[in-house]
Amino acid sequence: MSRAKRIDRKTWNKRIIGSAVALALATTAVSALAGPDERRQAKRVHDRLAGIPATAAVLDDMEASIVAQSGNAEQAALRIMNADPDDPNDIYRDSARNFYSITLKNMVTPWTNEAQTVFAPLNDYTATVIGMIRDEVPFNTVLSANILYVGDPNAYSMDNNNHYEQLESQAADLSNPSVLQRVQQSDVTDLPPTATAGVLTTRAAARAFFIDGTNRAMFRFTLMNHLCTDLEPIKDTSRVPDRVQQDVTRSPGGDSRIFMNSCVGCHAGMDPLNQAFAYYNYSYNGDEDGGRLVYTPNSVQGKYLINPDNFKYGYITQDDNWINYWREGPNQLLGWSGSLTGSGNGGKSMGAELANSQAFASCQVKKTFKTVCFRDPSNAELNTITTAFTAGGSYNMKTVFSKVADACKGI
Repeated sequence: MSRAKRIDRKTWNKRIIGSAVALALATTAVSALAGPDERRQAKRVHDRLAGIPATAAVLDDMEASIVAQSGNAEQAALRIMNADPDDPNDIYRDSARNFYSITLKNMVTPWTNEAQTVFAPLNDYTATVIGMIRDEVPFNTVLSANILYVGDPNAYSMDNNNHYEQLESQAADLSNPSVLQRVQQSDVTDLPPTATAGVLTTRAAARAFFIDGTNRAMFRFTLMNHLCTDLEPIKDTSRVPDRVQQDVTRSPGGDSRIFMNSCVGCHAGMDPLNQAFAYYNYSYNGDEDGGRLVYTPNSVQGKYLINPDNFKYGYITQDDNWINYWREGPNQLLGWSGSLTGSGNGGKSMGAELANSQAFASCQVKKTFKTVCFRDPSNAELNTITTAFTAGGSYNMKTVFSKVADACKGI
């Protein structure tokens, strides 16, 4: 190859590279001038909340809302959640139906079973959370309210889940208040109002967490599902172990150091709180698909008194009195409410203690981010949205979903 040809090729390569750089710079400049793509943002918000393709009319409306709100997508997200299921002209009806019946159902279902699987049928726990979010019921009552959502009050059964499985098999529209109705839990169960504790006393929760054992599973999974923590991260060996029950040996494997340096860290705080459930049990009579929640007022369930010889000097549960020792020590960081006393009787008041903590509020934001954004929030996002969620005691989950959707709309 001649020198002239080699020079020509070098020149040609420089020209190609120069043209590519110029094109890239020009494209960047055009993108900067164009600003955010509101239609793409609208599509992303819709896809994440509804999980189905949006119609052109829906995208047009959401895009217009984002533009009108100077790039904020919160109102666009709320249009999905607030659709009128009875208005045939509401272009968001299908979007809302999918948000409540699919997106929320998939988000909540893992909270209702020990395997934490999404592949479980609709049940009273899941339906109640969906209804509370839809109706803007203050979500800090989810662990204490006398509340239940049903398709038909006359069809609800404490003995099986057939009613909810039928709703799901019929593709019932859970966005419609006439399809999924709010009732008092005490009106359709044999629980007195004082014994109701929101989703904690639903049949699904009882079947998963009150069955067998000593009801510690209910407490542990409530921490996991509603405070986004497990026992291990909040172990505190400095708490007084005076309420640790007899069934907990003080010398596991013959070594008391294991109890003092490990076991006591969970039990010293957990057992005094878990005693709130002393009157609850799940009786299944050998039929894993059947069974029901059992409540025995003023009578401690036998499961709280098992294995007394493991440590006969341990605490003997006399009633359903509970106390929160974690209000002192390092677990003050969970942010316990100053408006509550930190002690009481029964699952209702203990559920209120947990659900009015700062950890509970921030947990709802974290779980919503996972559902909508497929990621954890930044510290700034977490703090800002948690503050908006709890502002004025509203605890409105629609606020969380709309703000999270805006945070994840893209650019």
